[in-house]
Amino acid sequence: QVQLVESGGGLVQAGGSLRLSCAASGRTFSGYTMGWFRQAPGNEREFVAAITWSFGNTYYADSVKGRFTSSRDNAKNTVYLQMNSLKPEDTAVYYCAAGNALTTSAARYDYWGQGTQVTVSS
Repeated sequence: QVQLVESGGGLVQAGGSLRLSCAASGRTFSGYTMGWFRQAPGNEREFVAAITWSFGNTYYADSVKGRFTSSRDNAKNTVYLQMNSLKPEDTAVYYCAAGNALTTSAARYDYWGQGTQVTVSS
């Protein structure tokens, strides 16, 4: 059974940092892309970042480029999202997801975690 478990969310002041983790289990993710998405109340789920499991290729939404960095630890089957210079508009529930294509489309991801809340105060 595939499981993606996010952790690391919390409350932080604007300008601060958080690191989210997503621990993956239940299958081999080699060849998969791990995506990060977020959803604020009343908004659609939006793409944040993605990293390919095998080669570590990354892709970021323009809104987070230069502030967020995704990485992975193959030995731990874990991907990370380092978030720096956080802004109040980054407040959302953050989800990690696994799919077999490097894409910004949430519909293309097969597996999802439960989400972790990130709140940035001004």
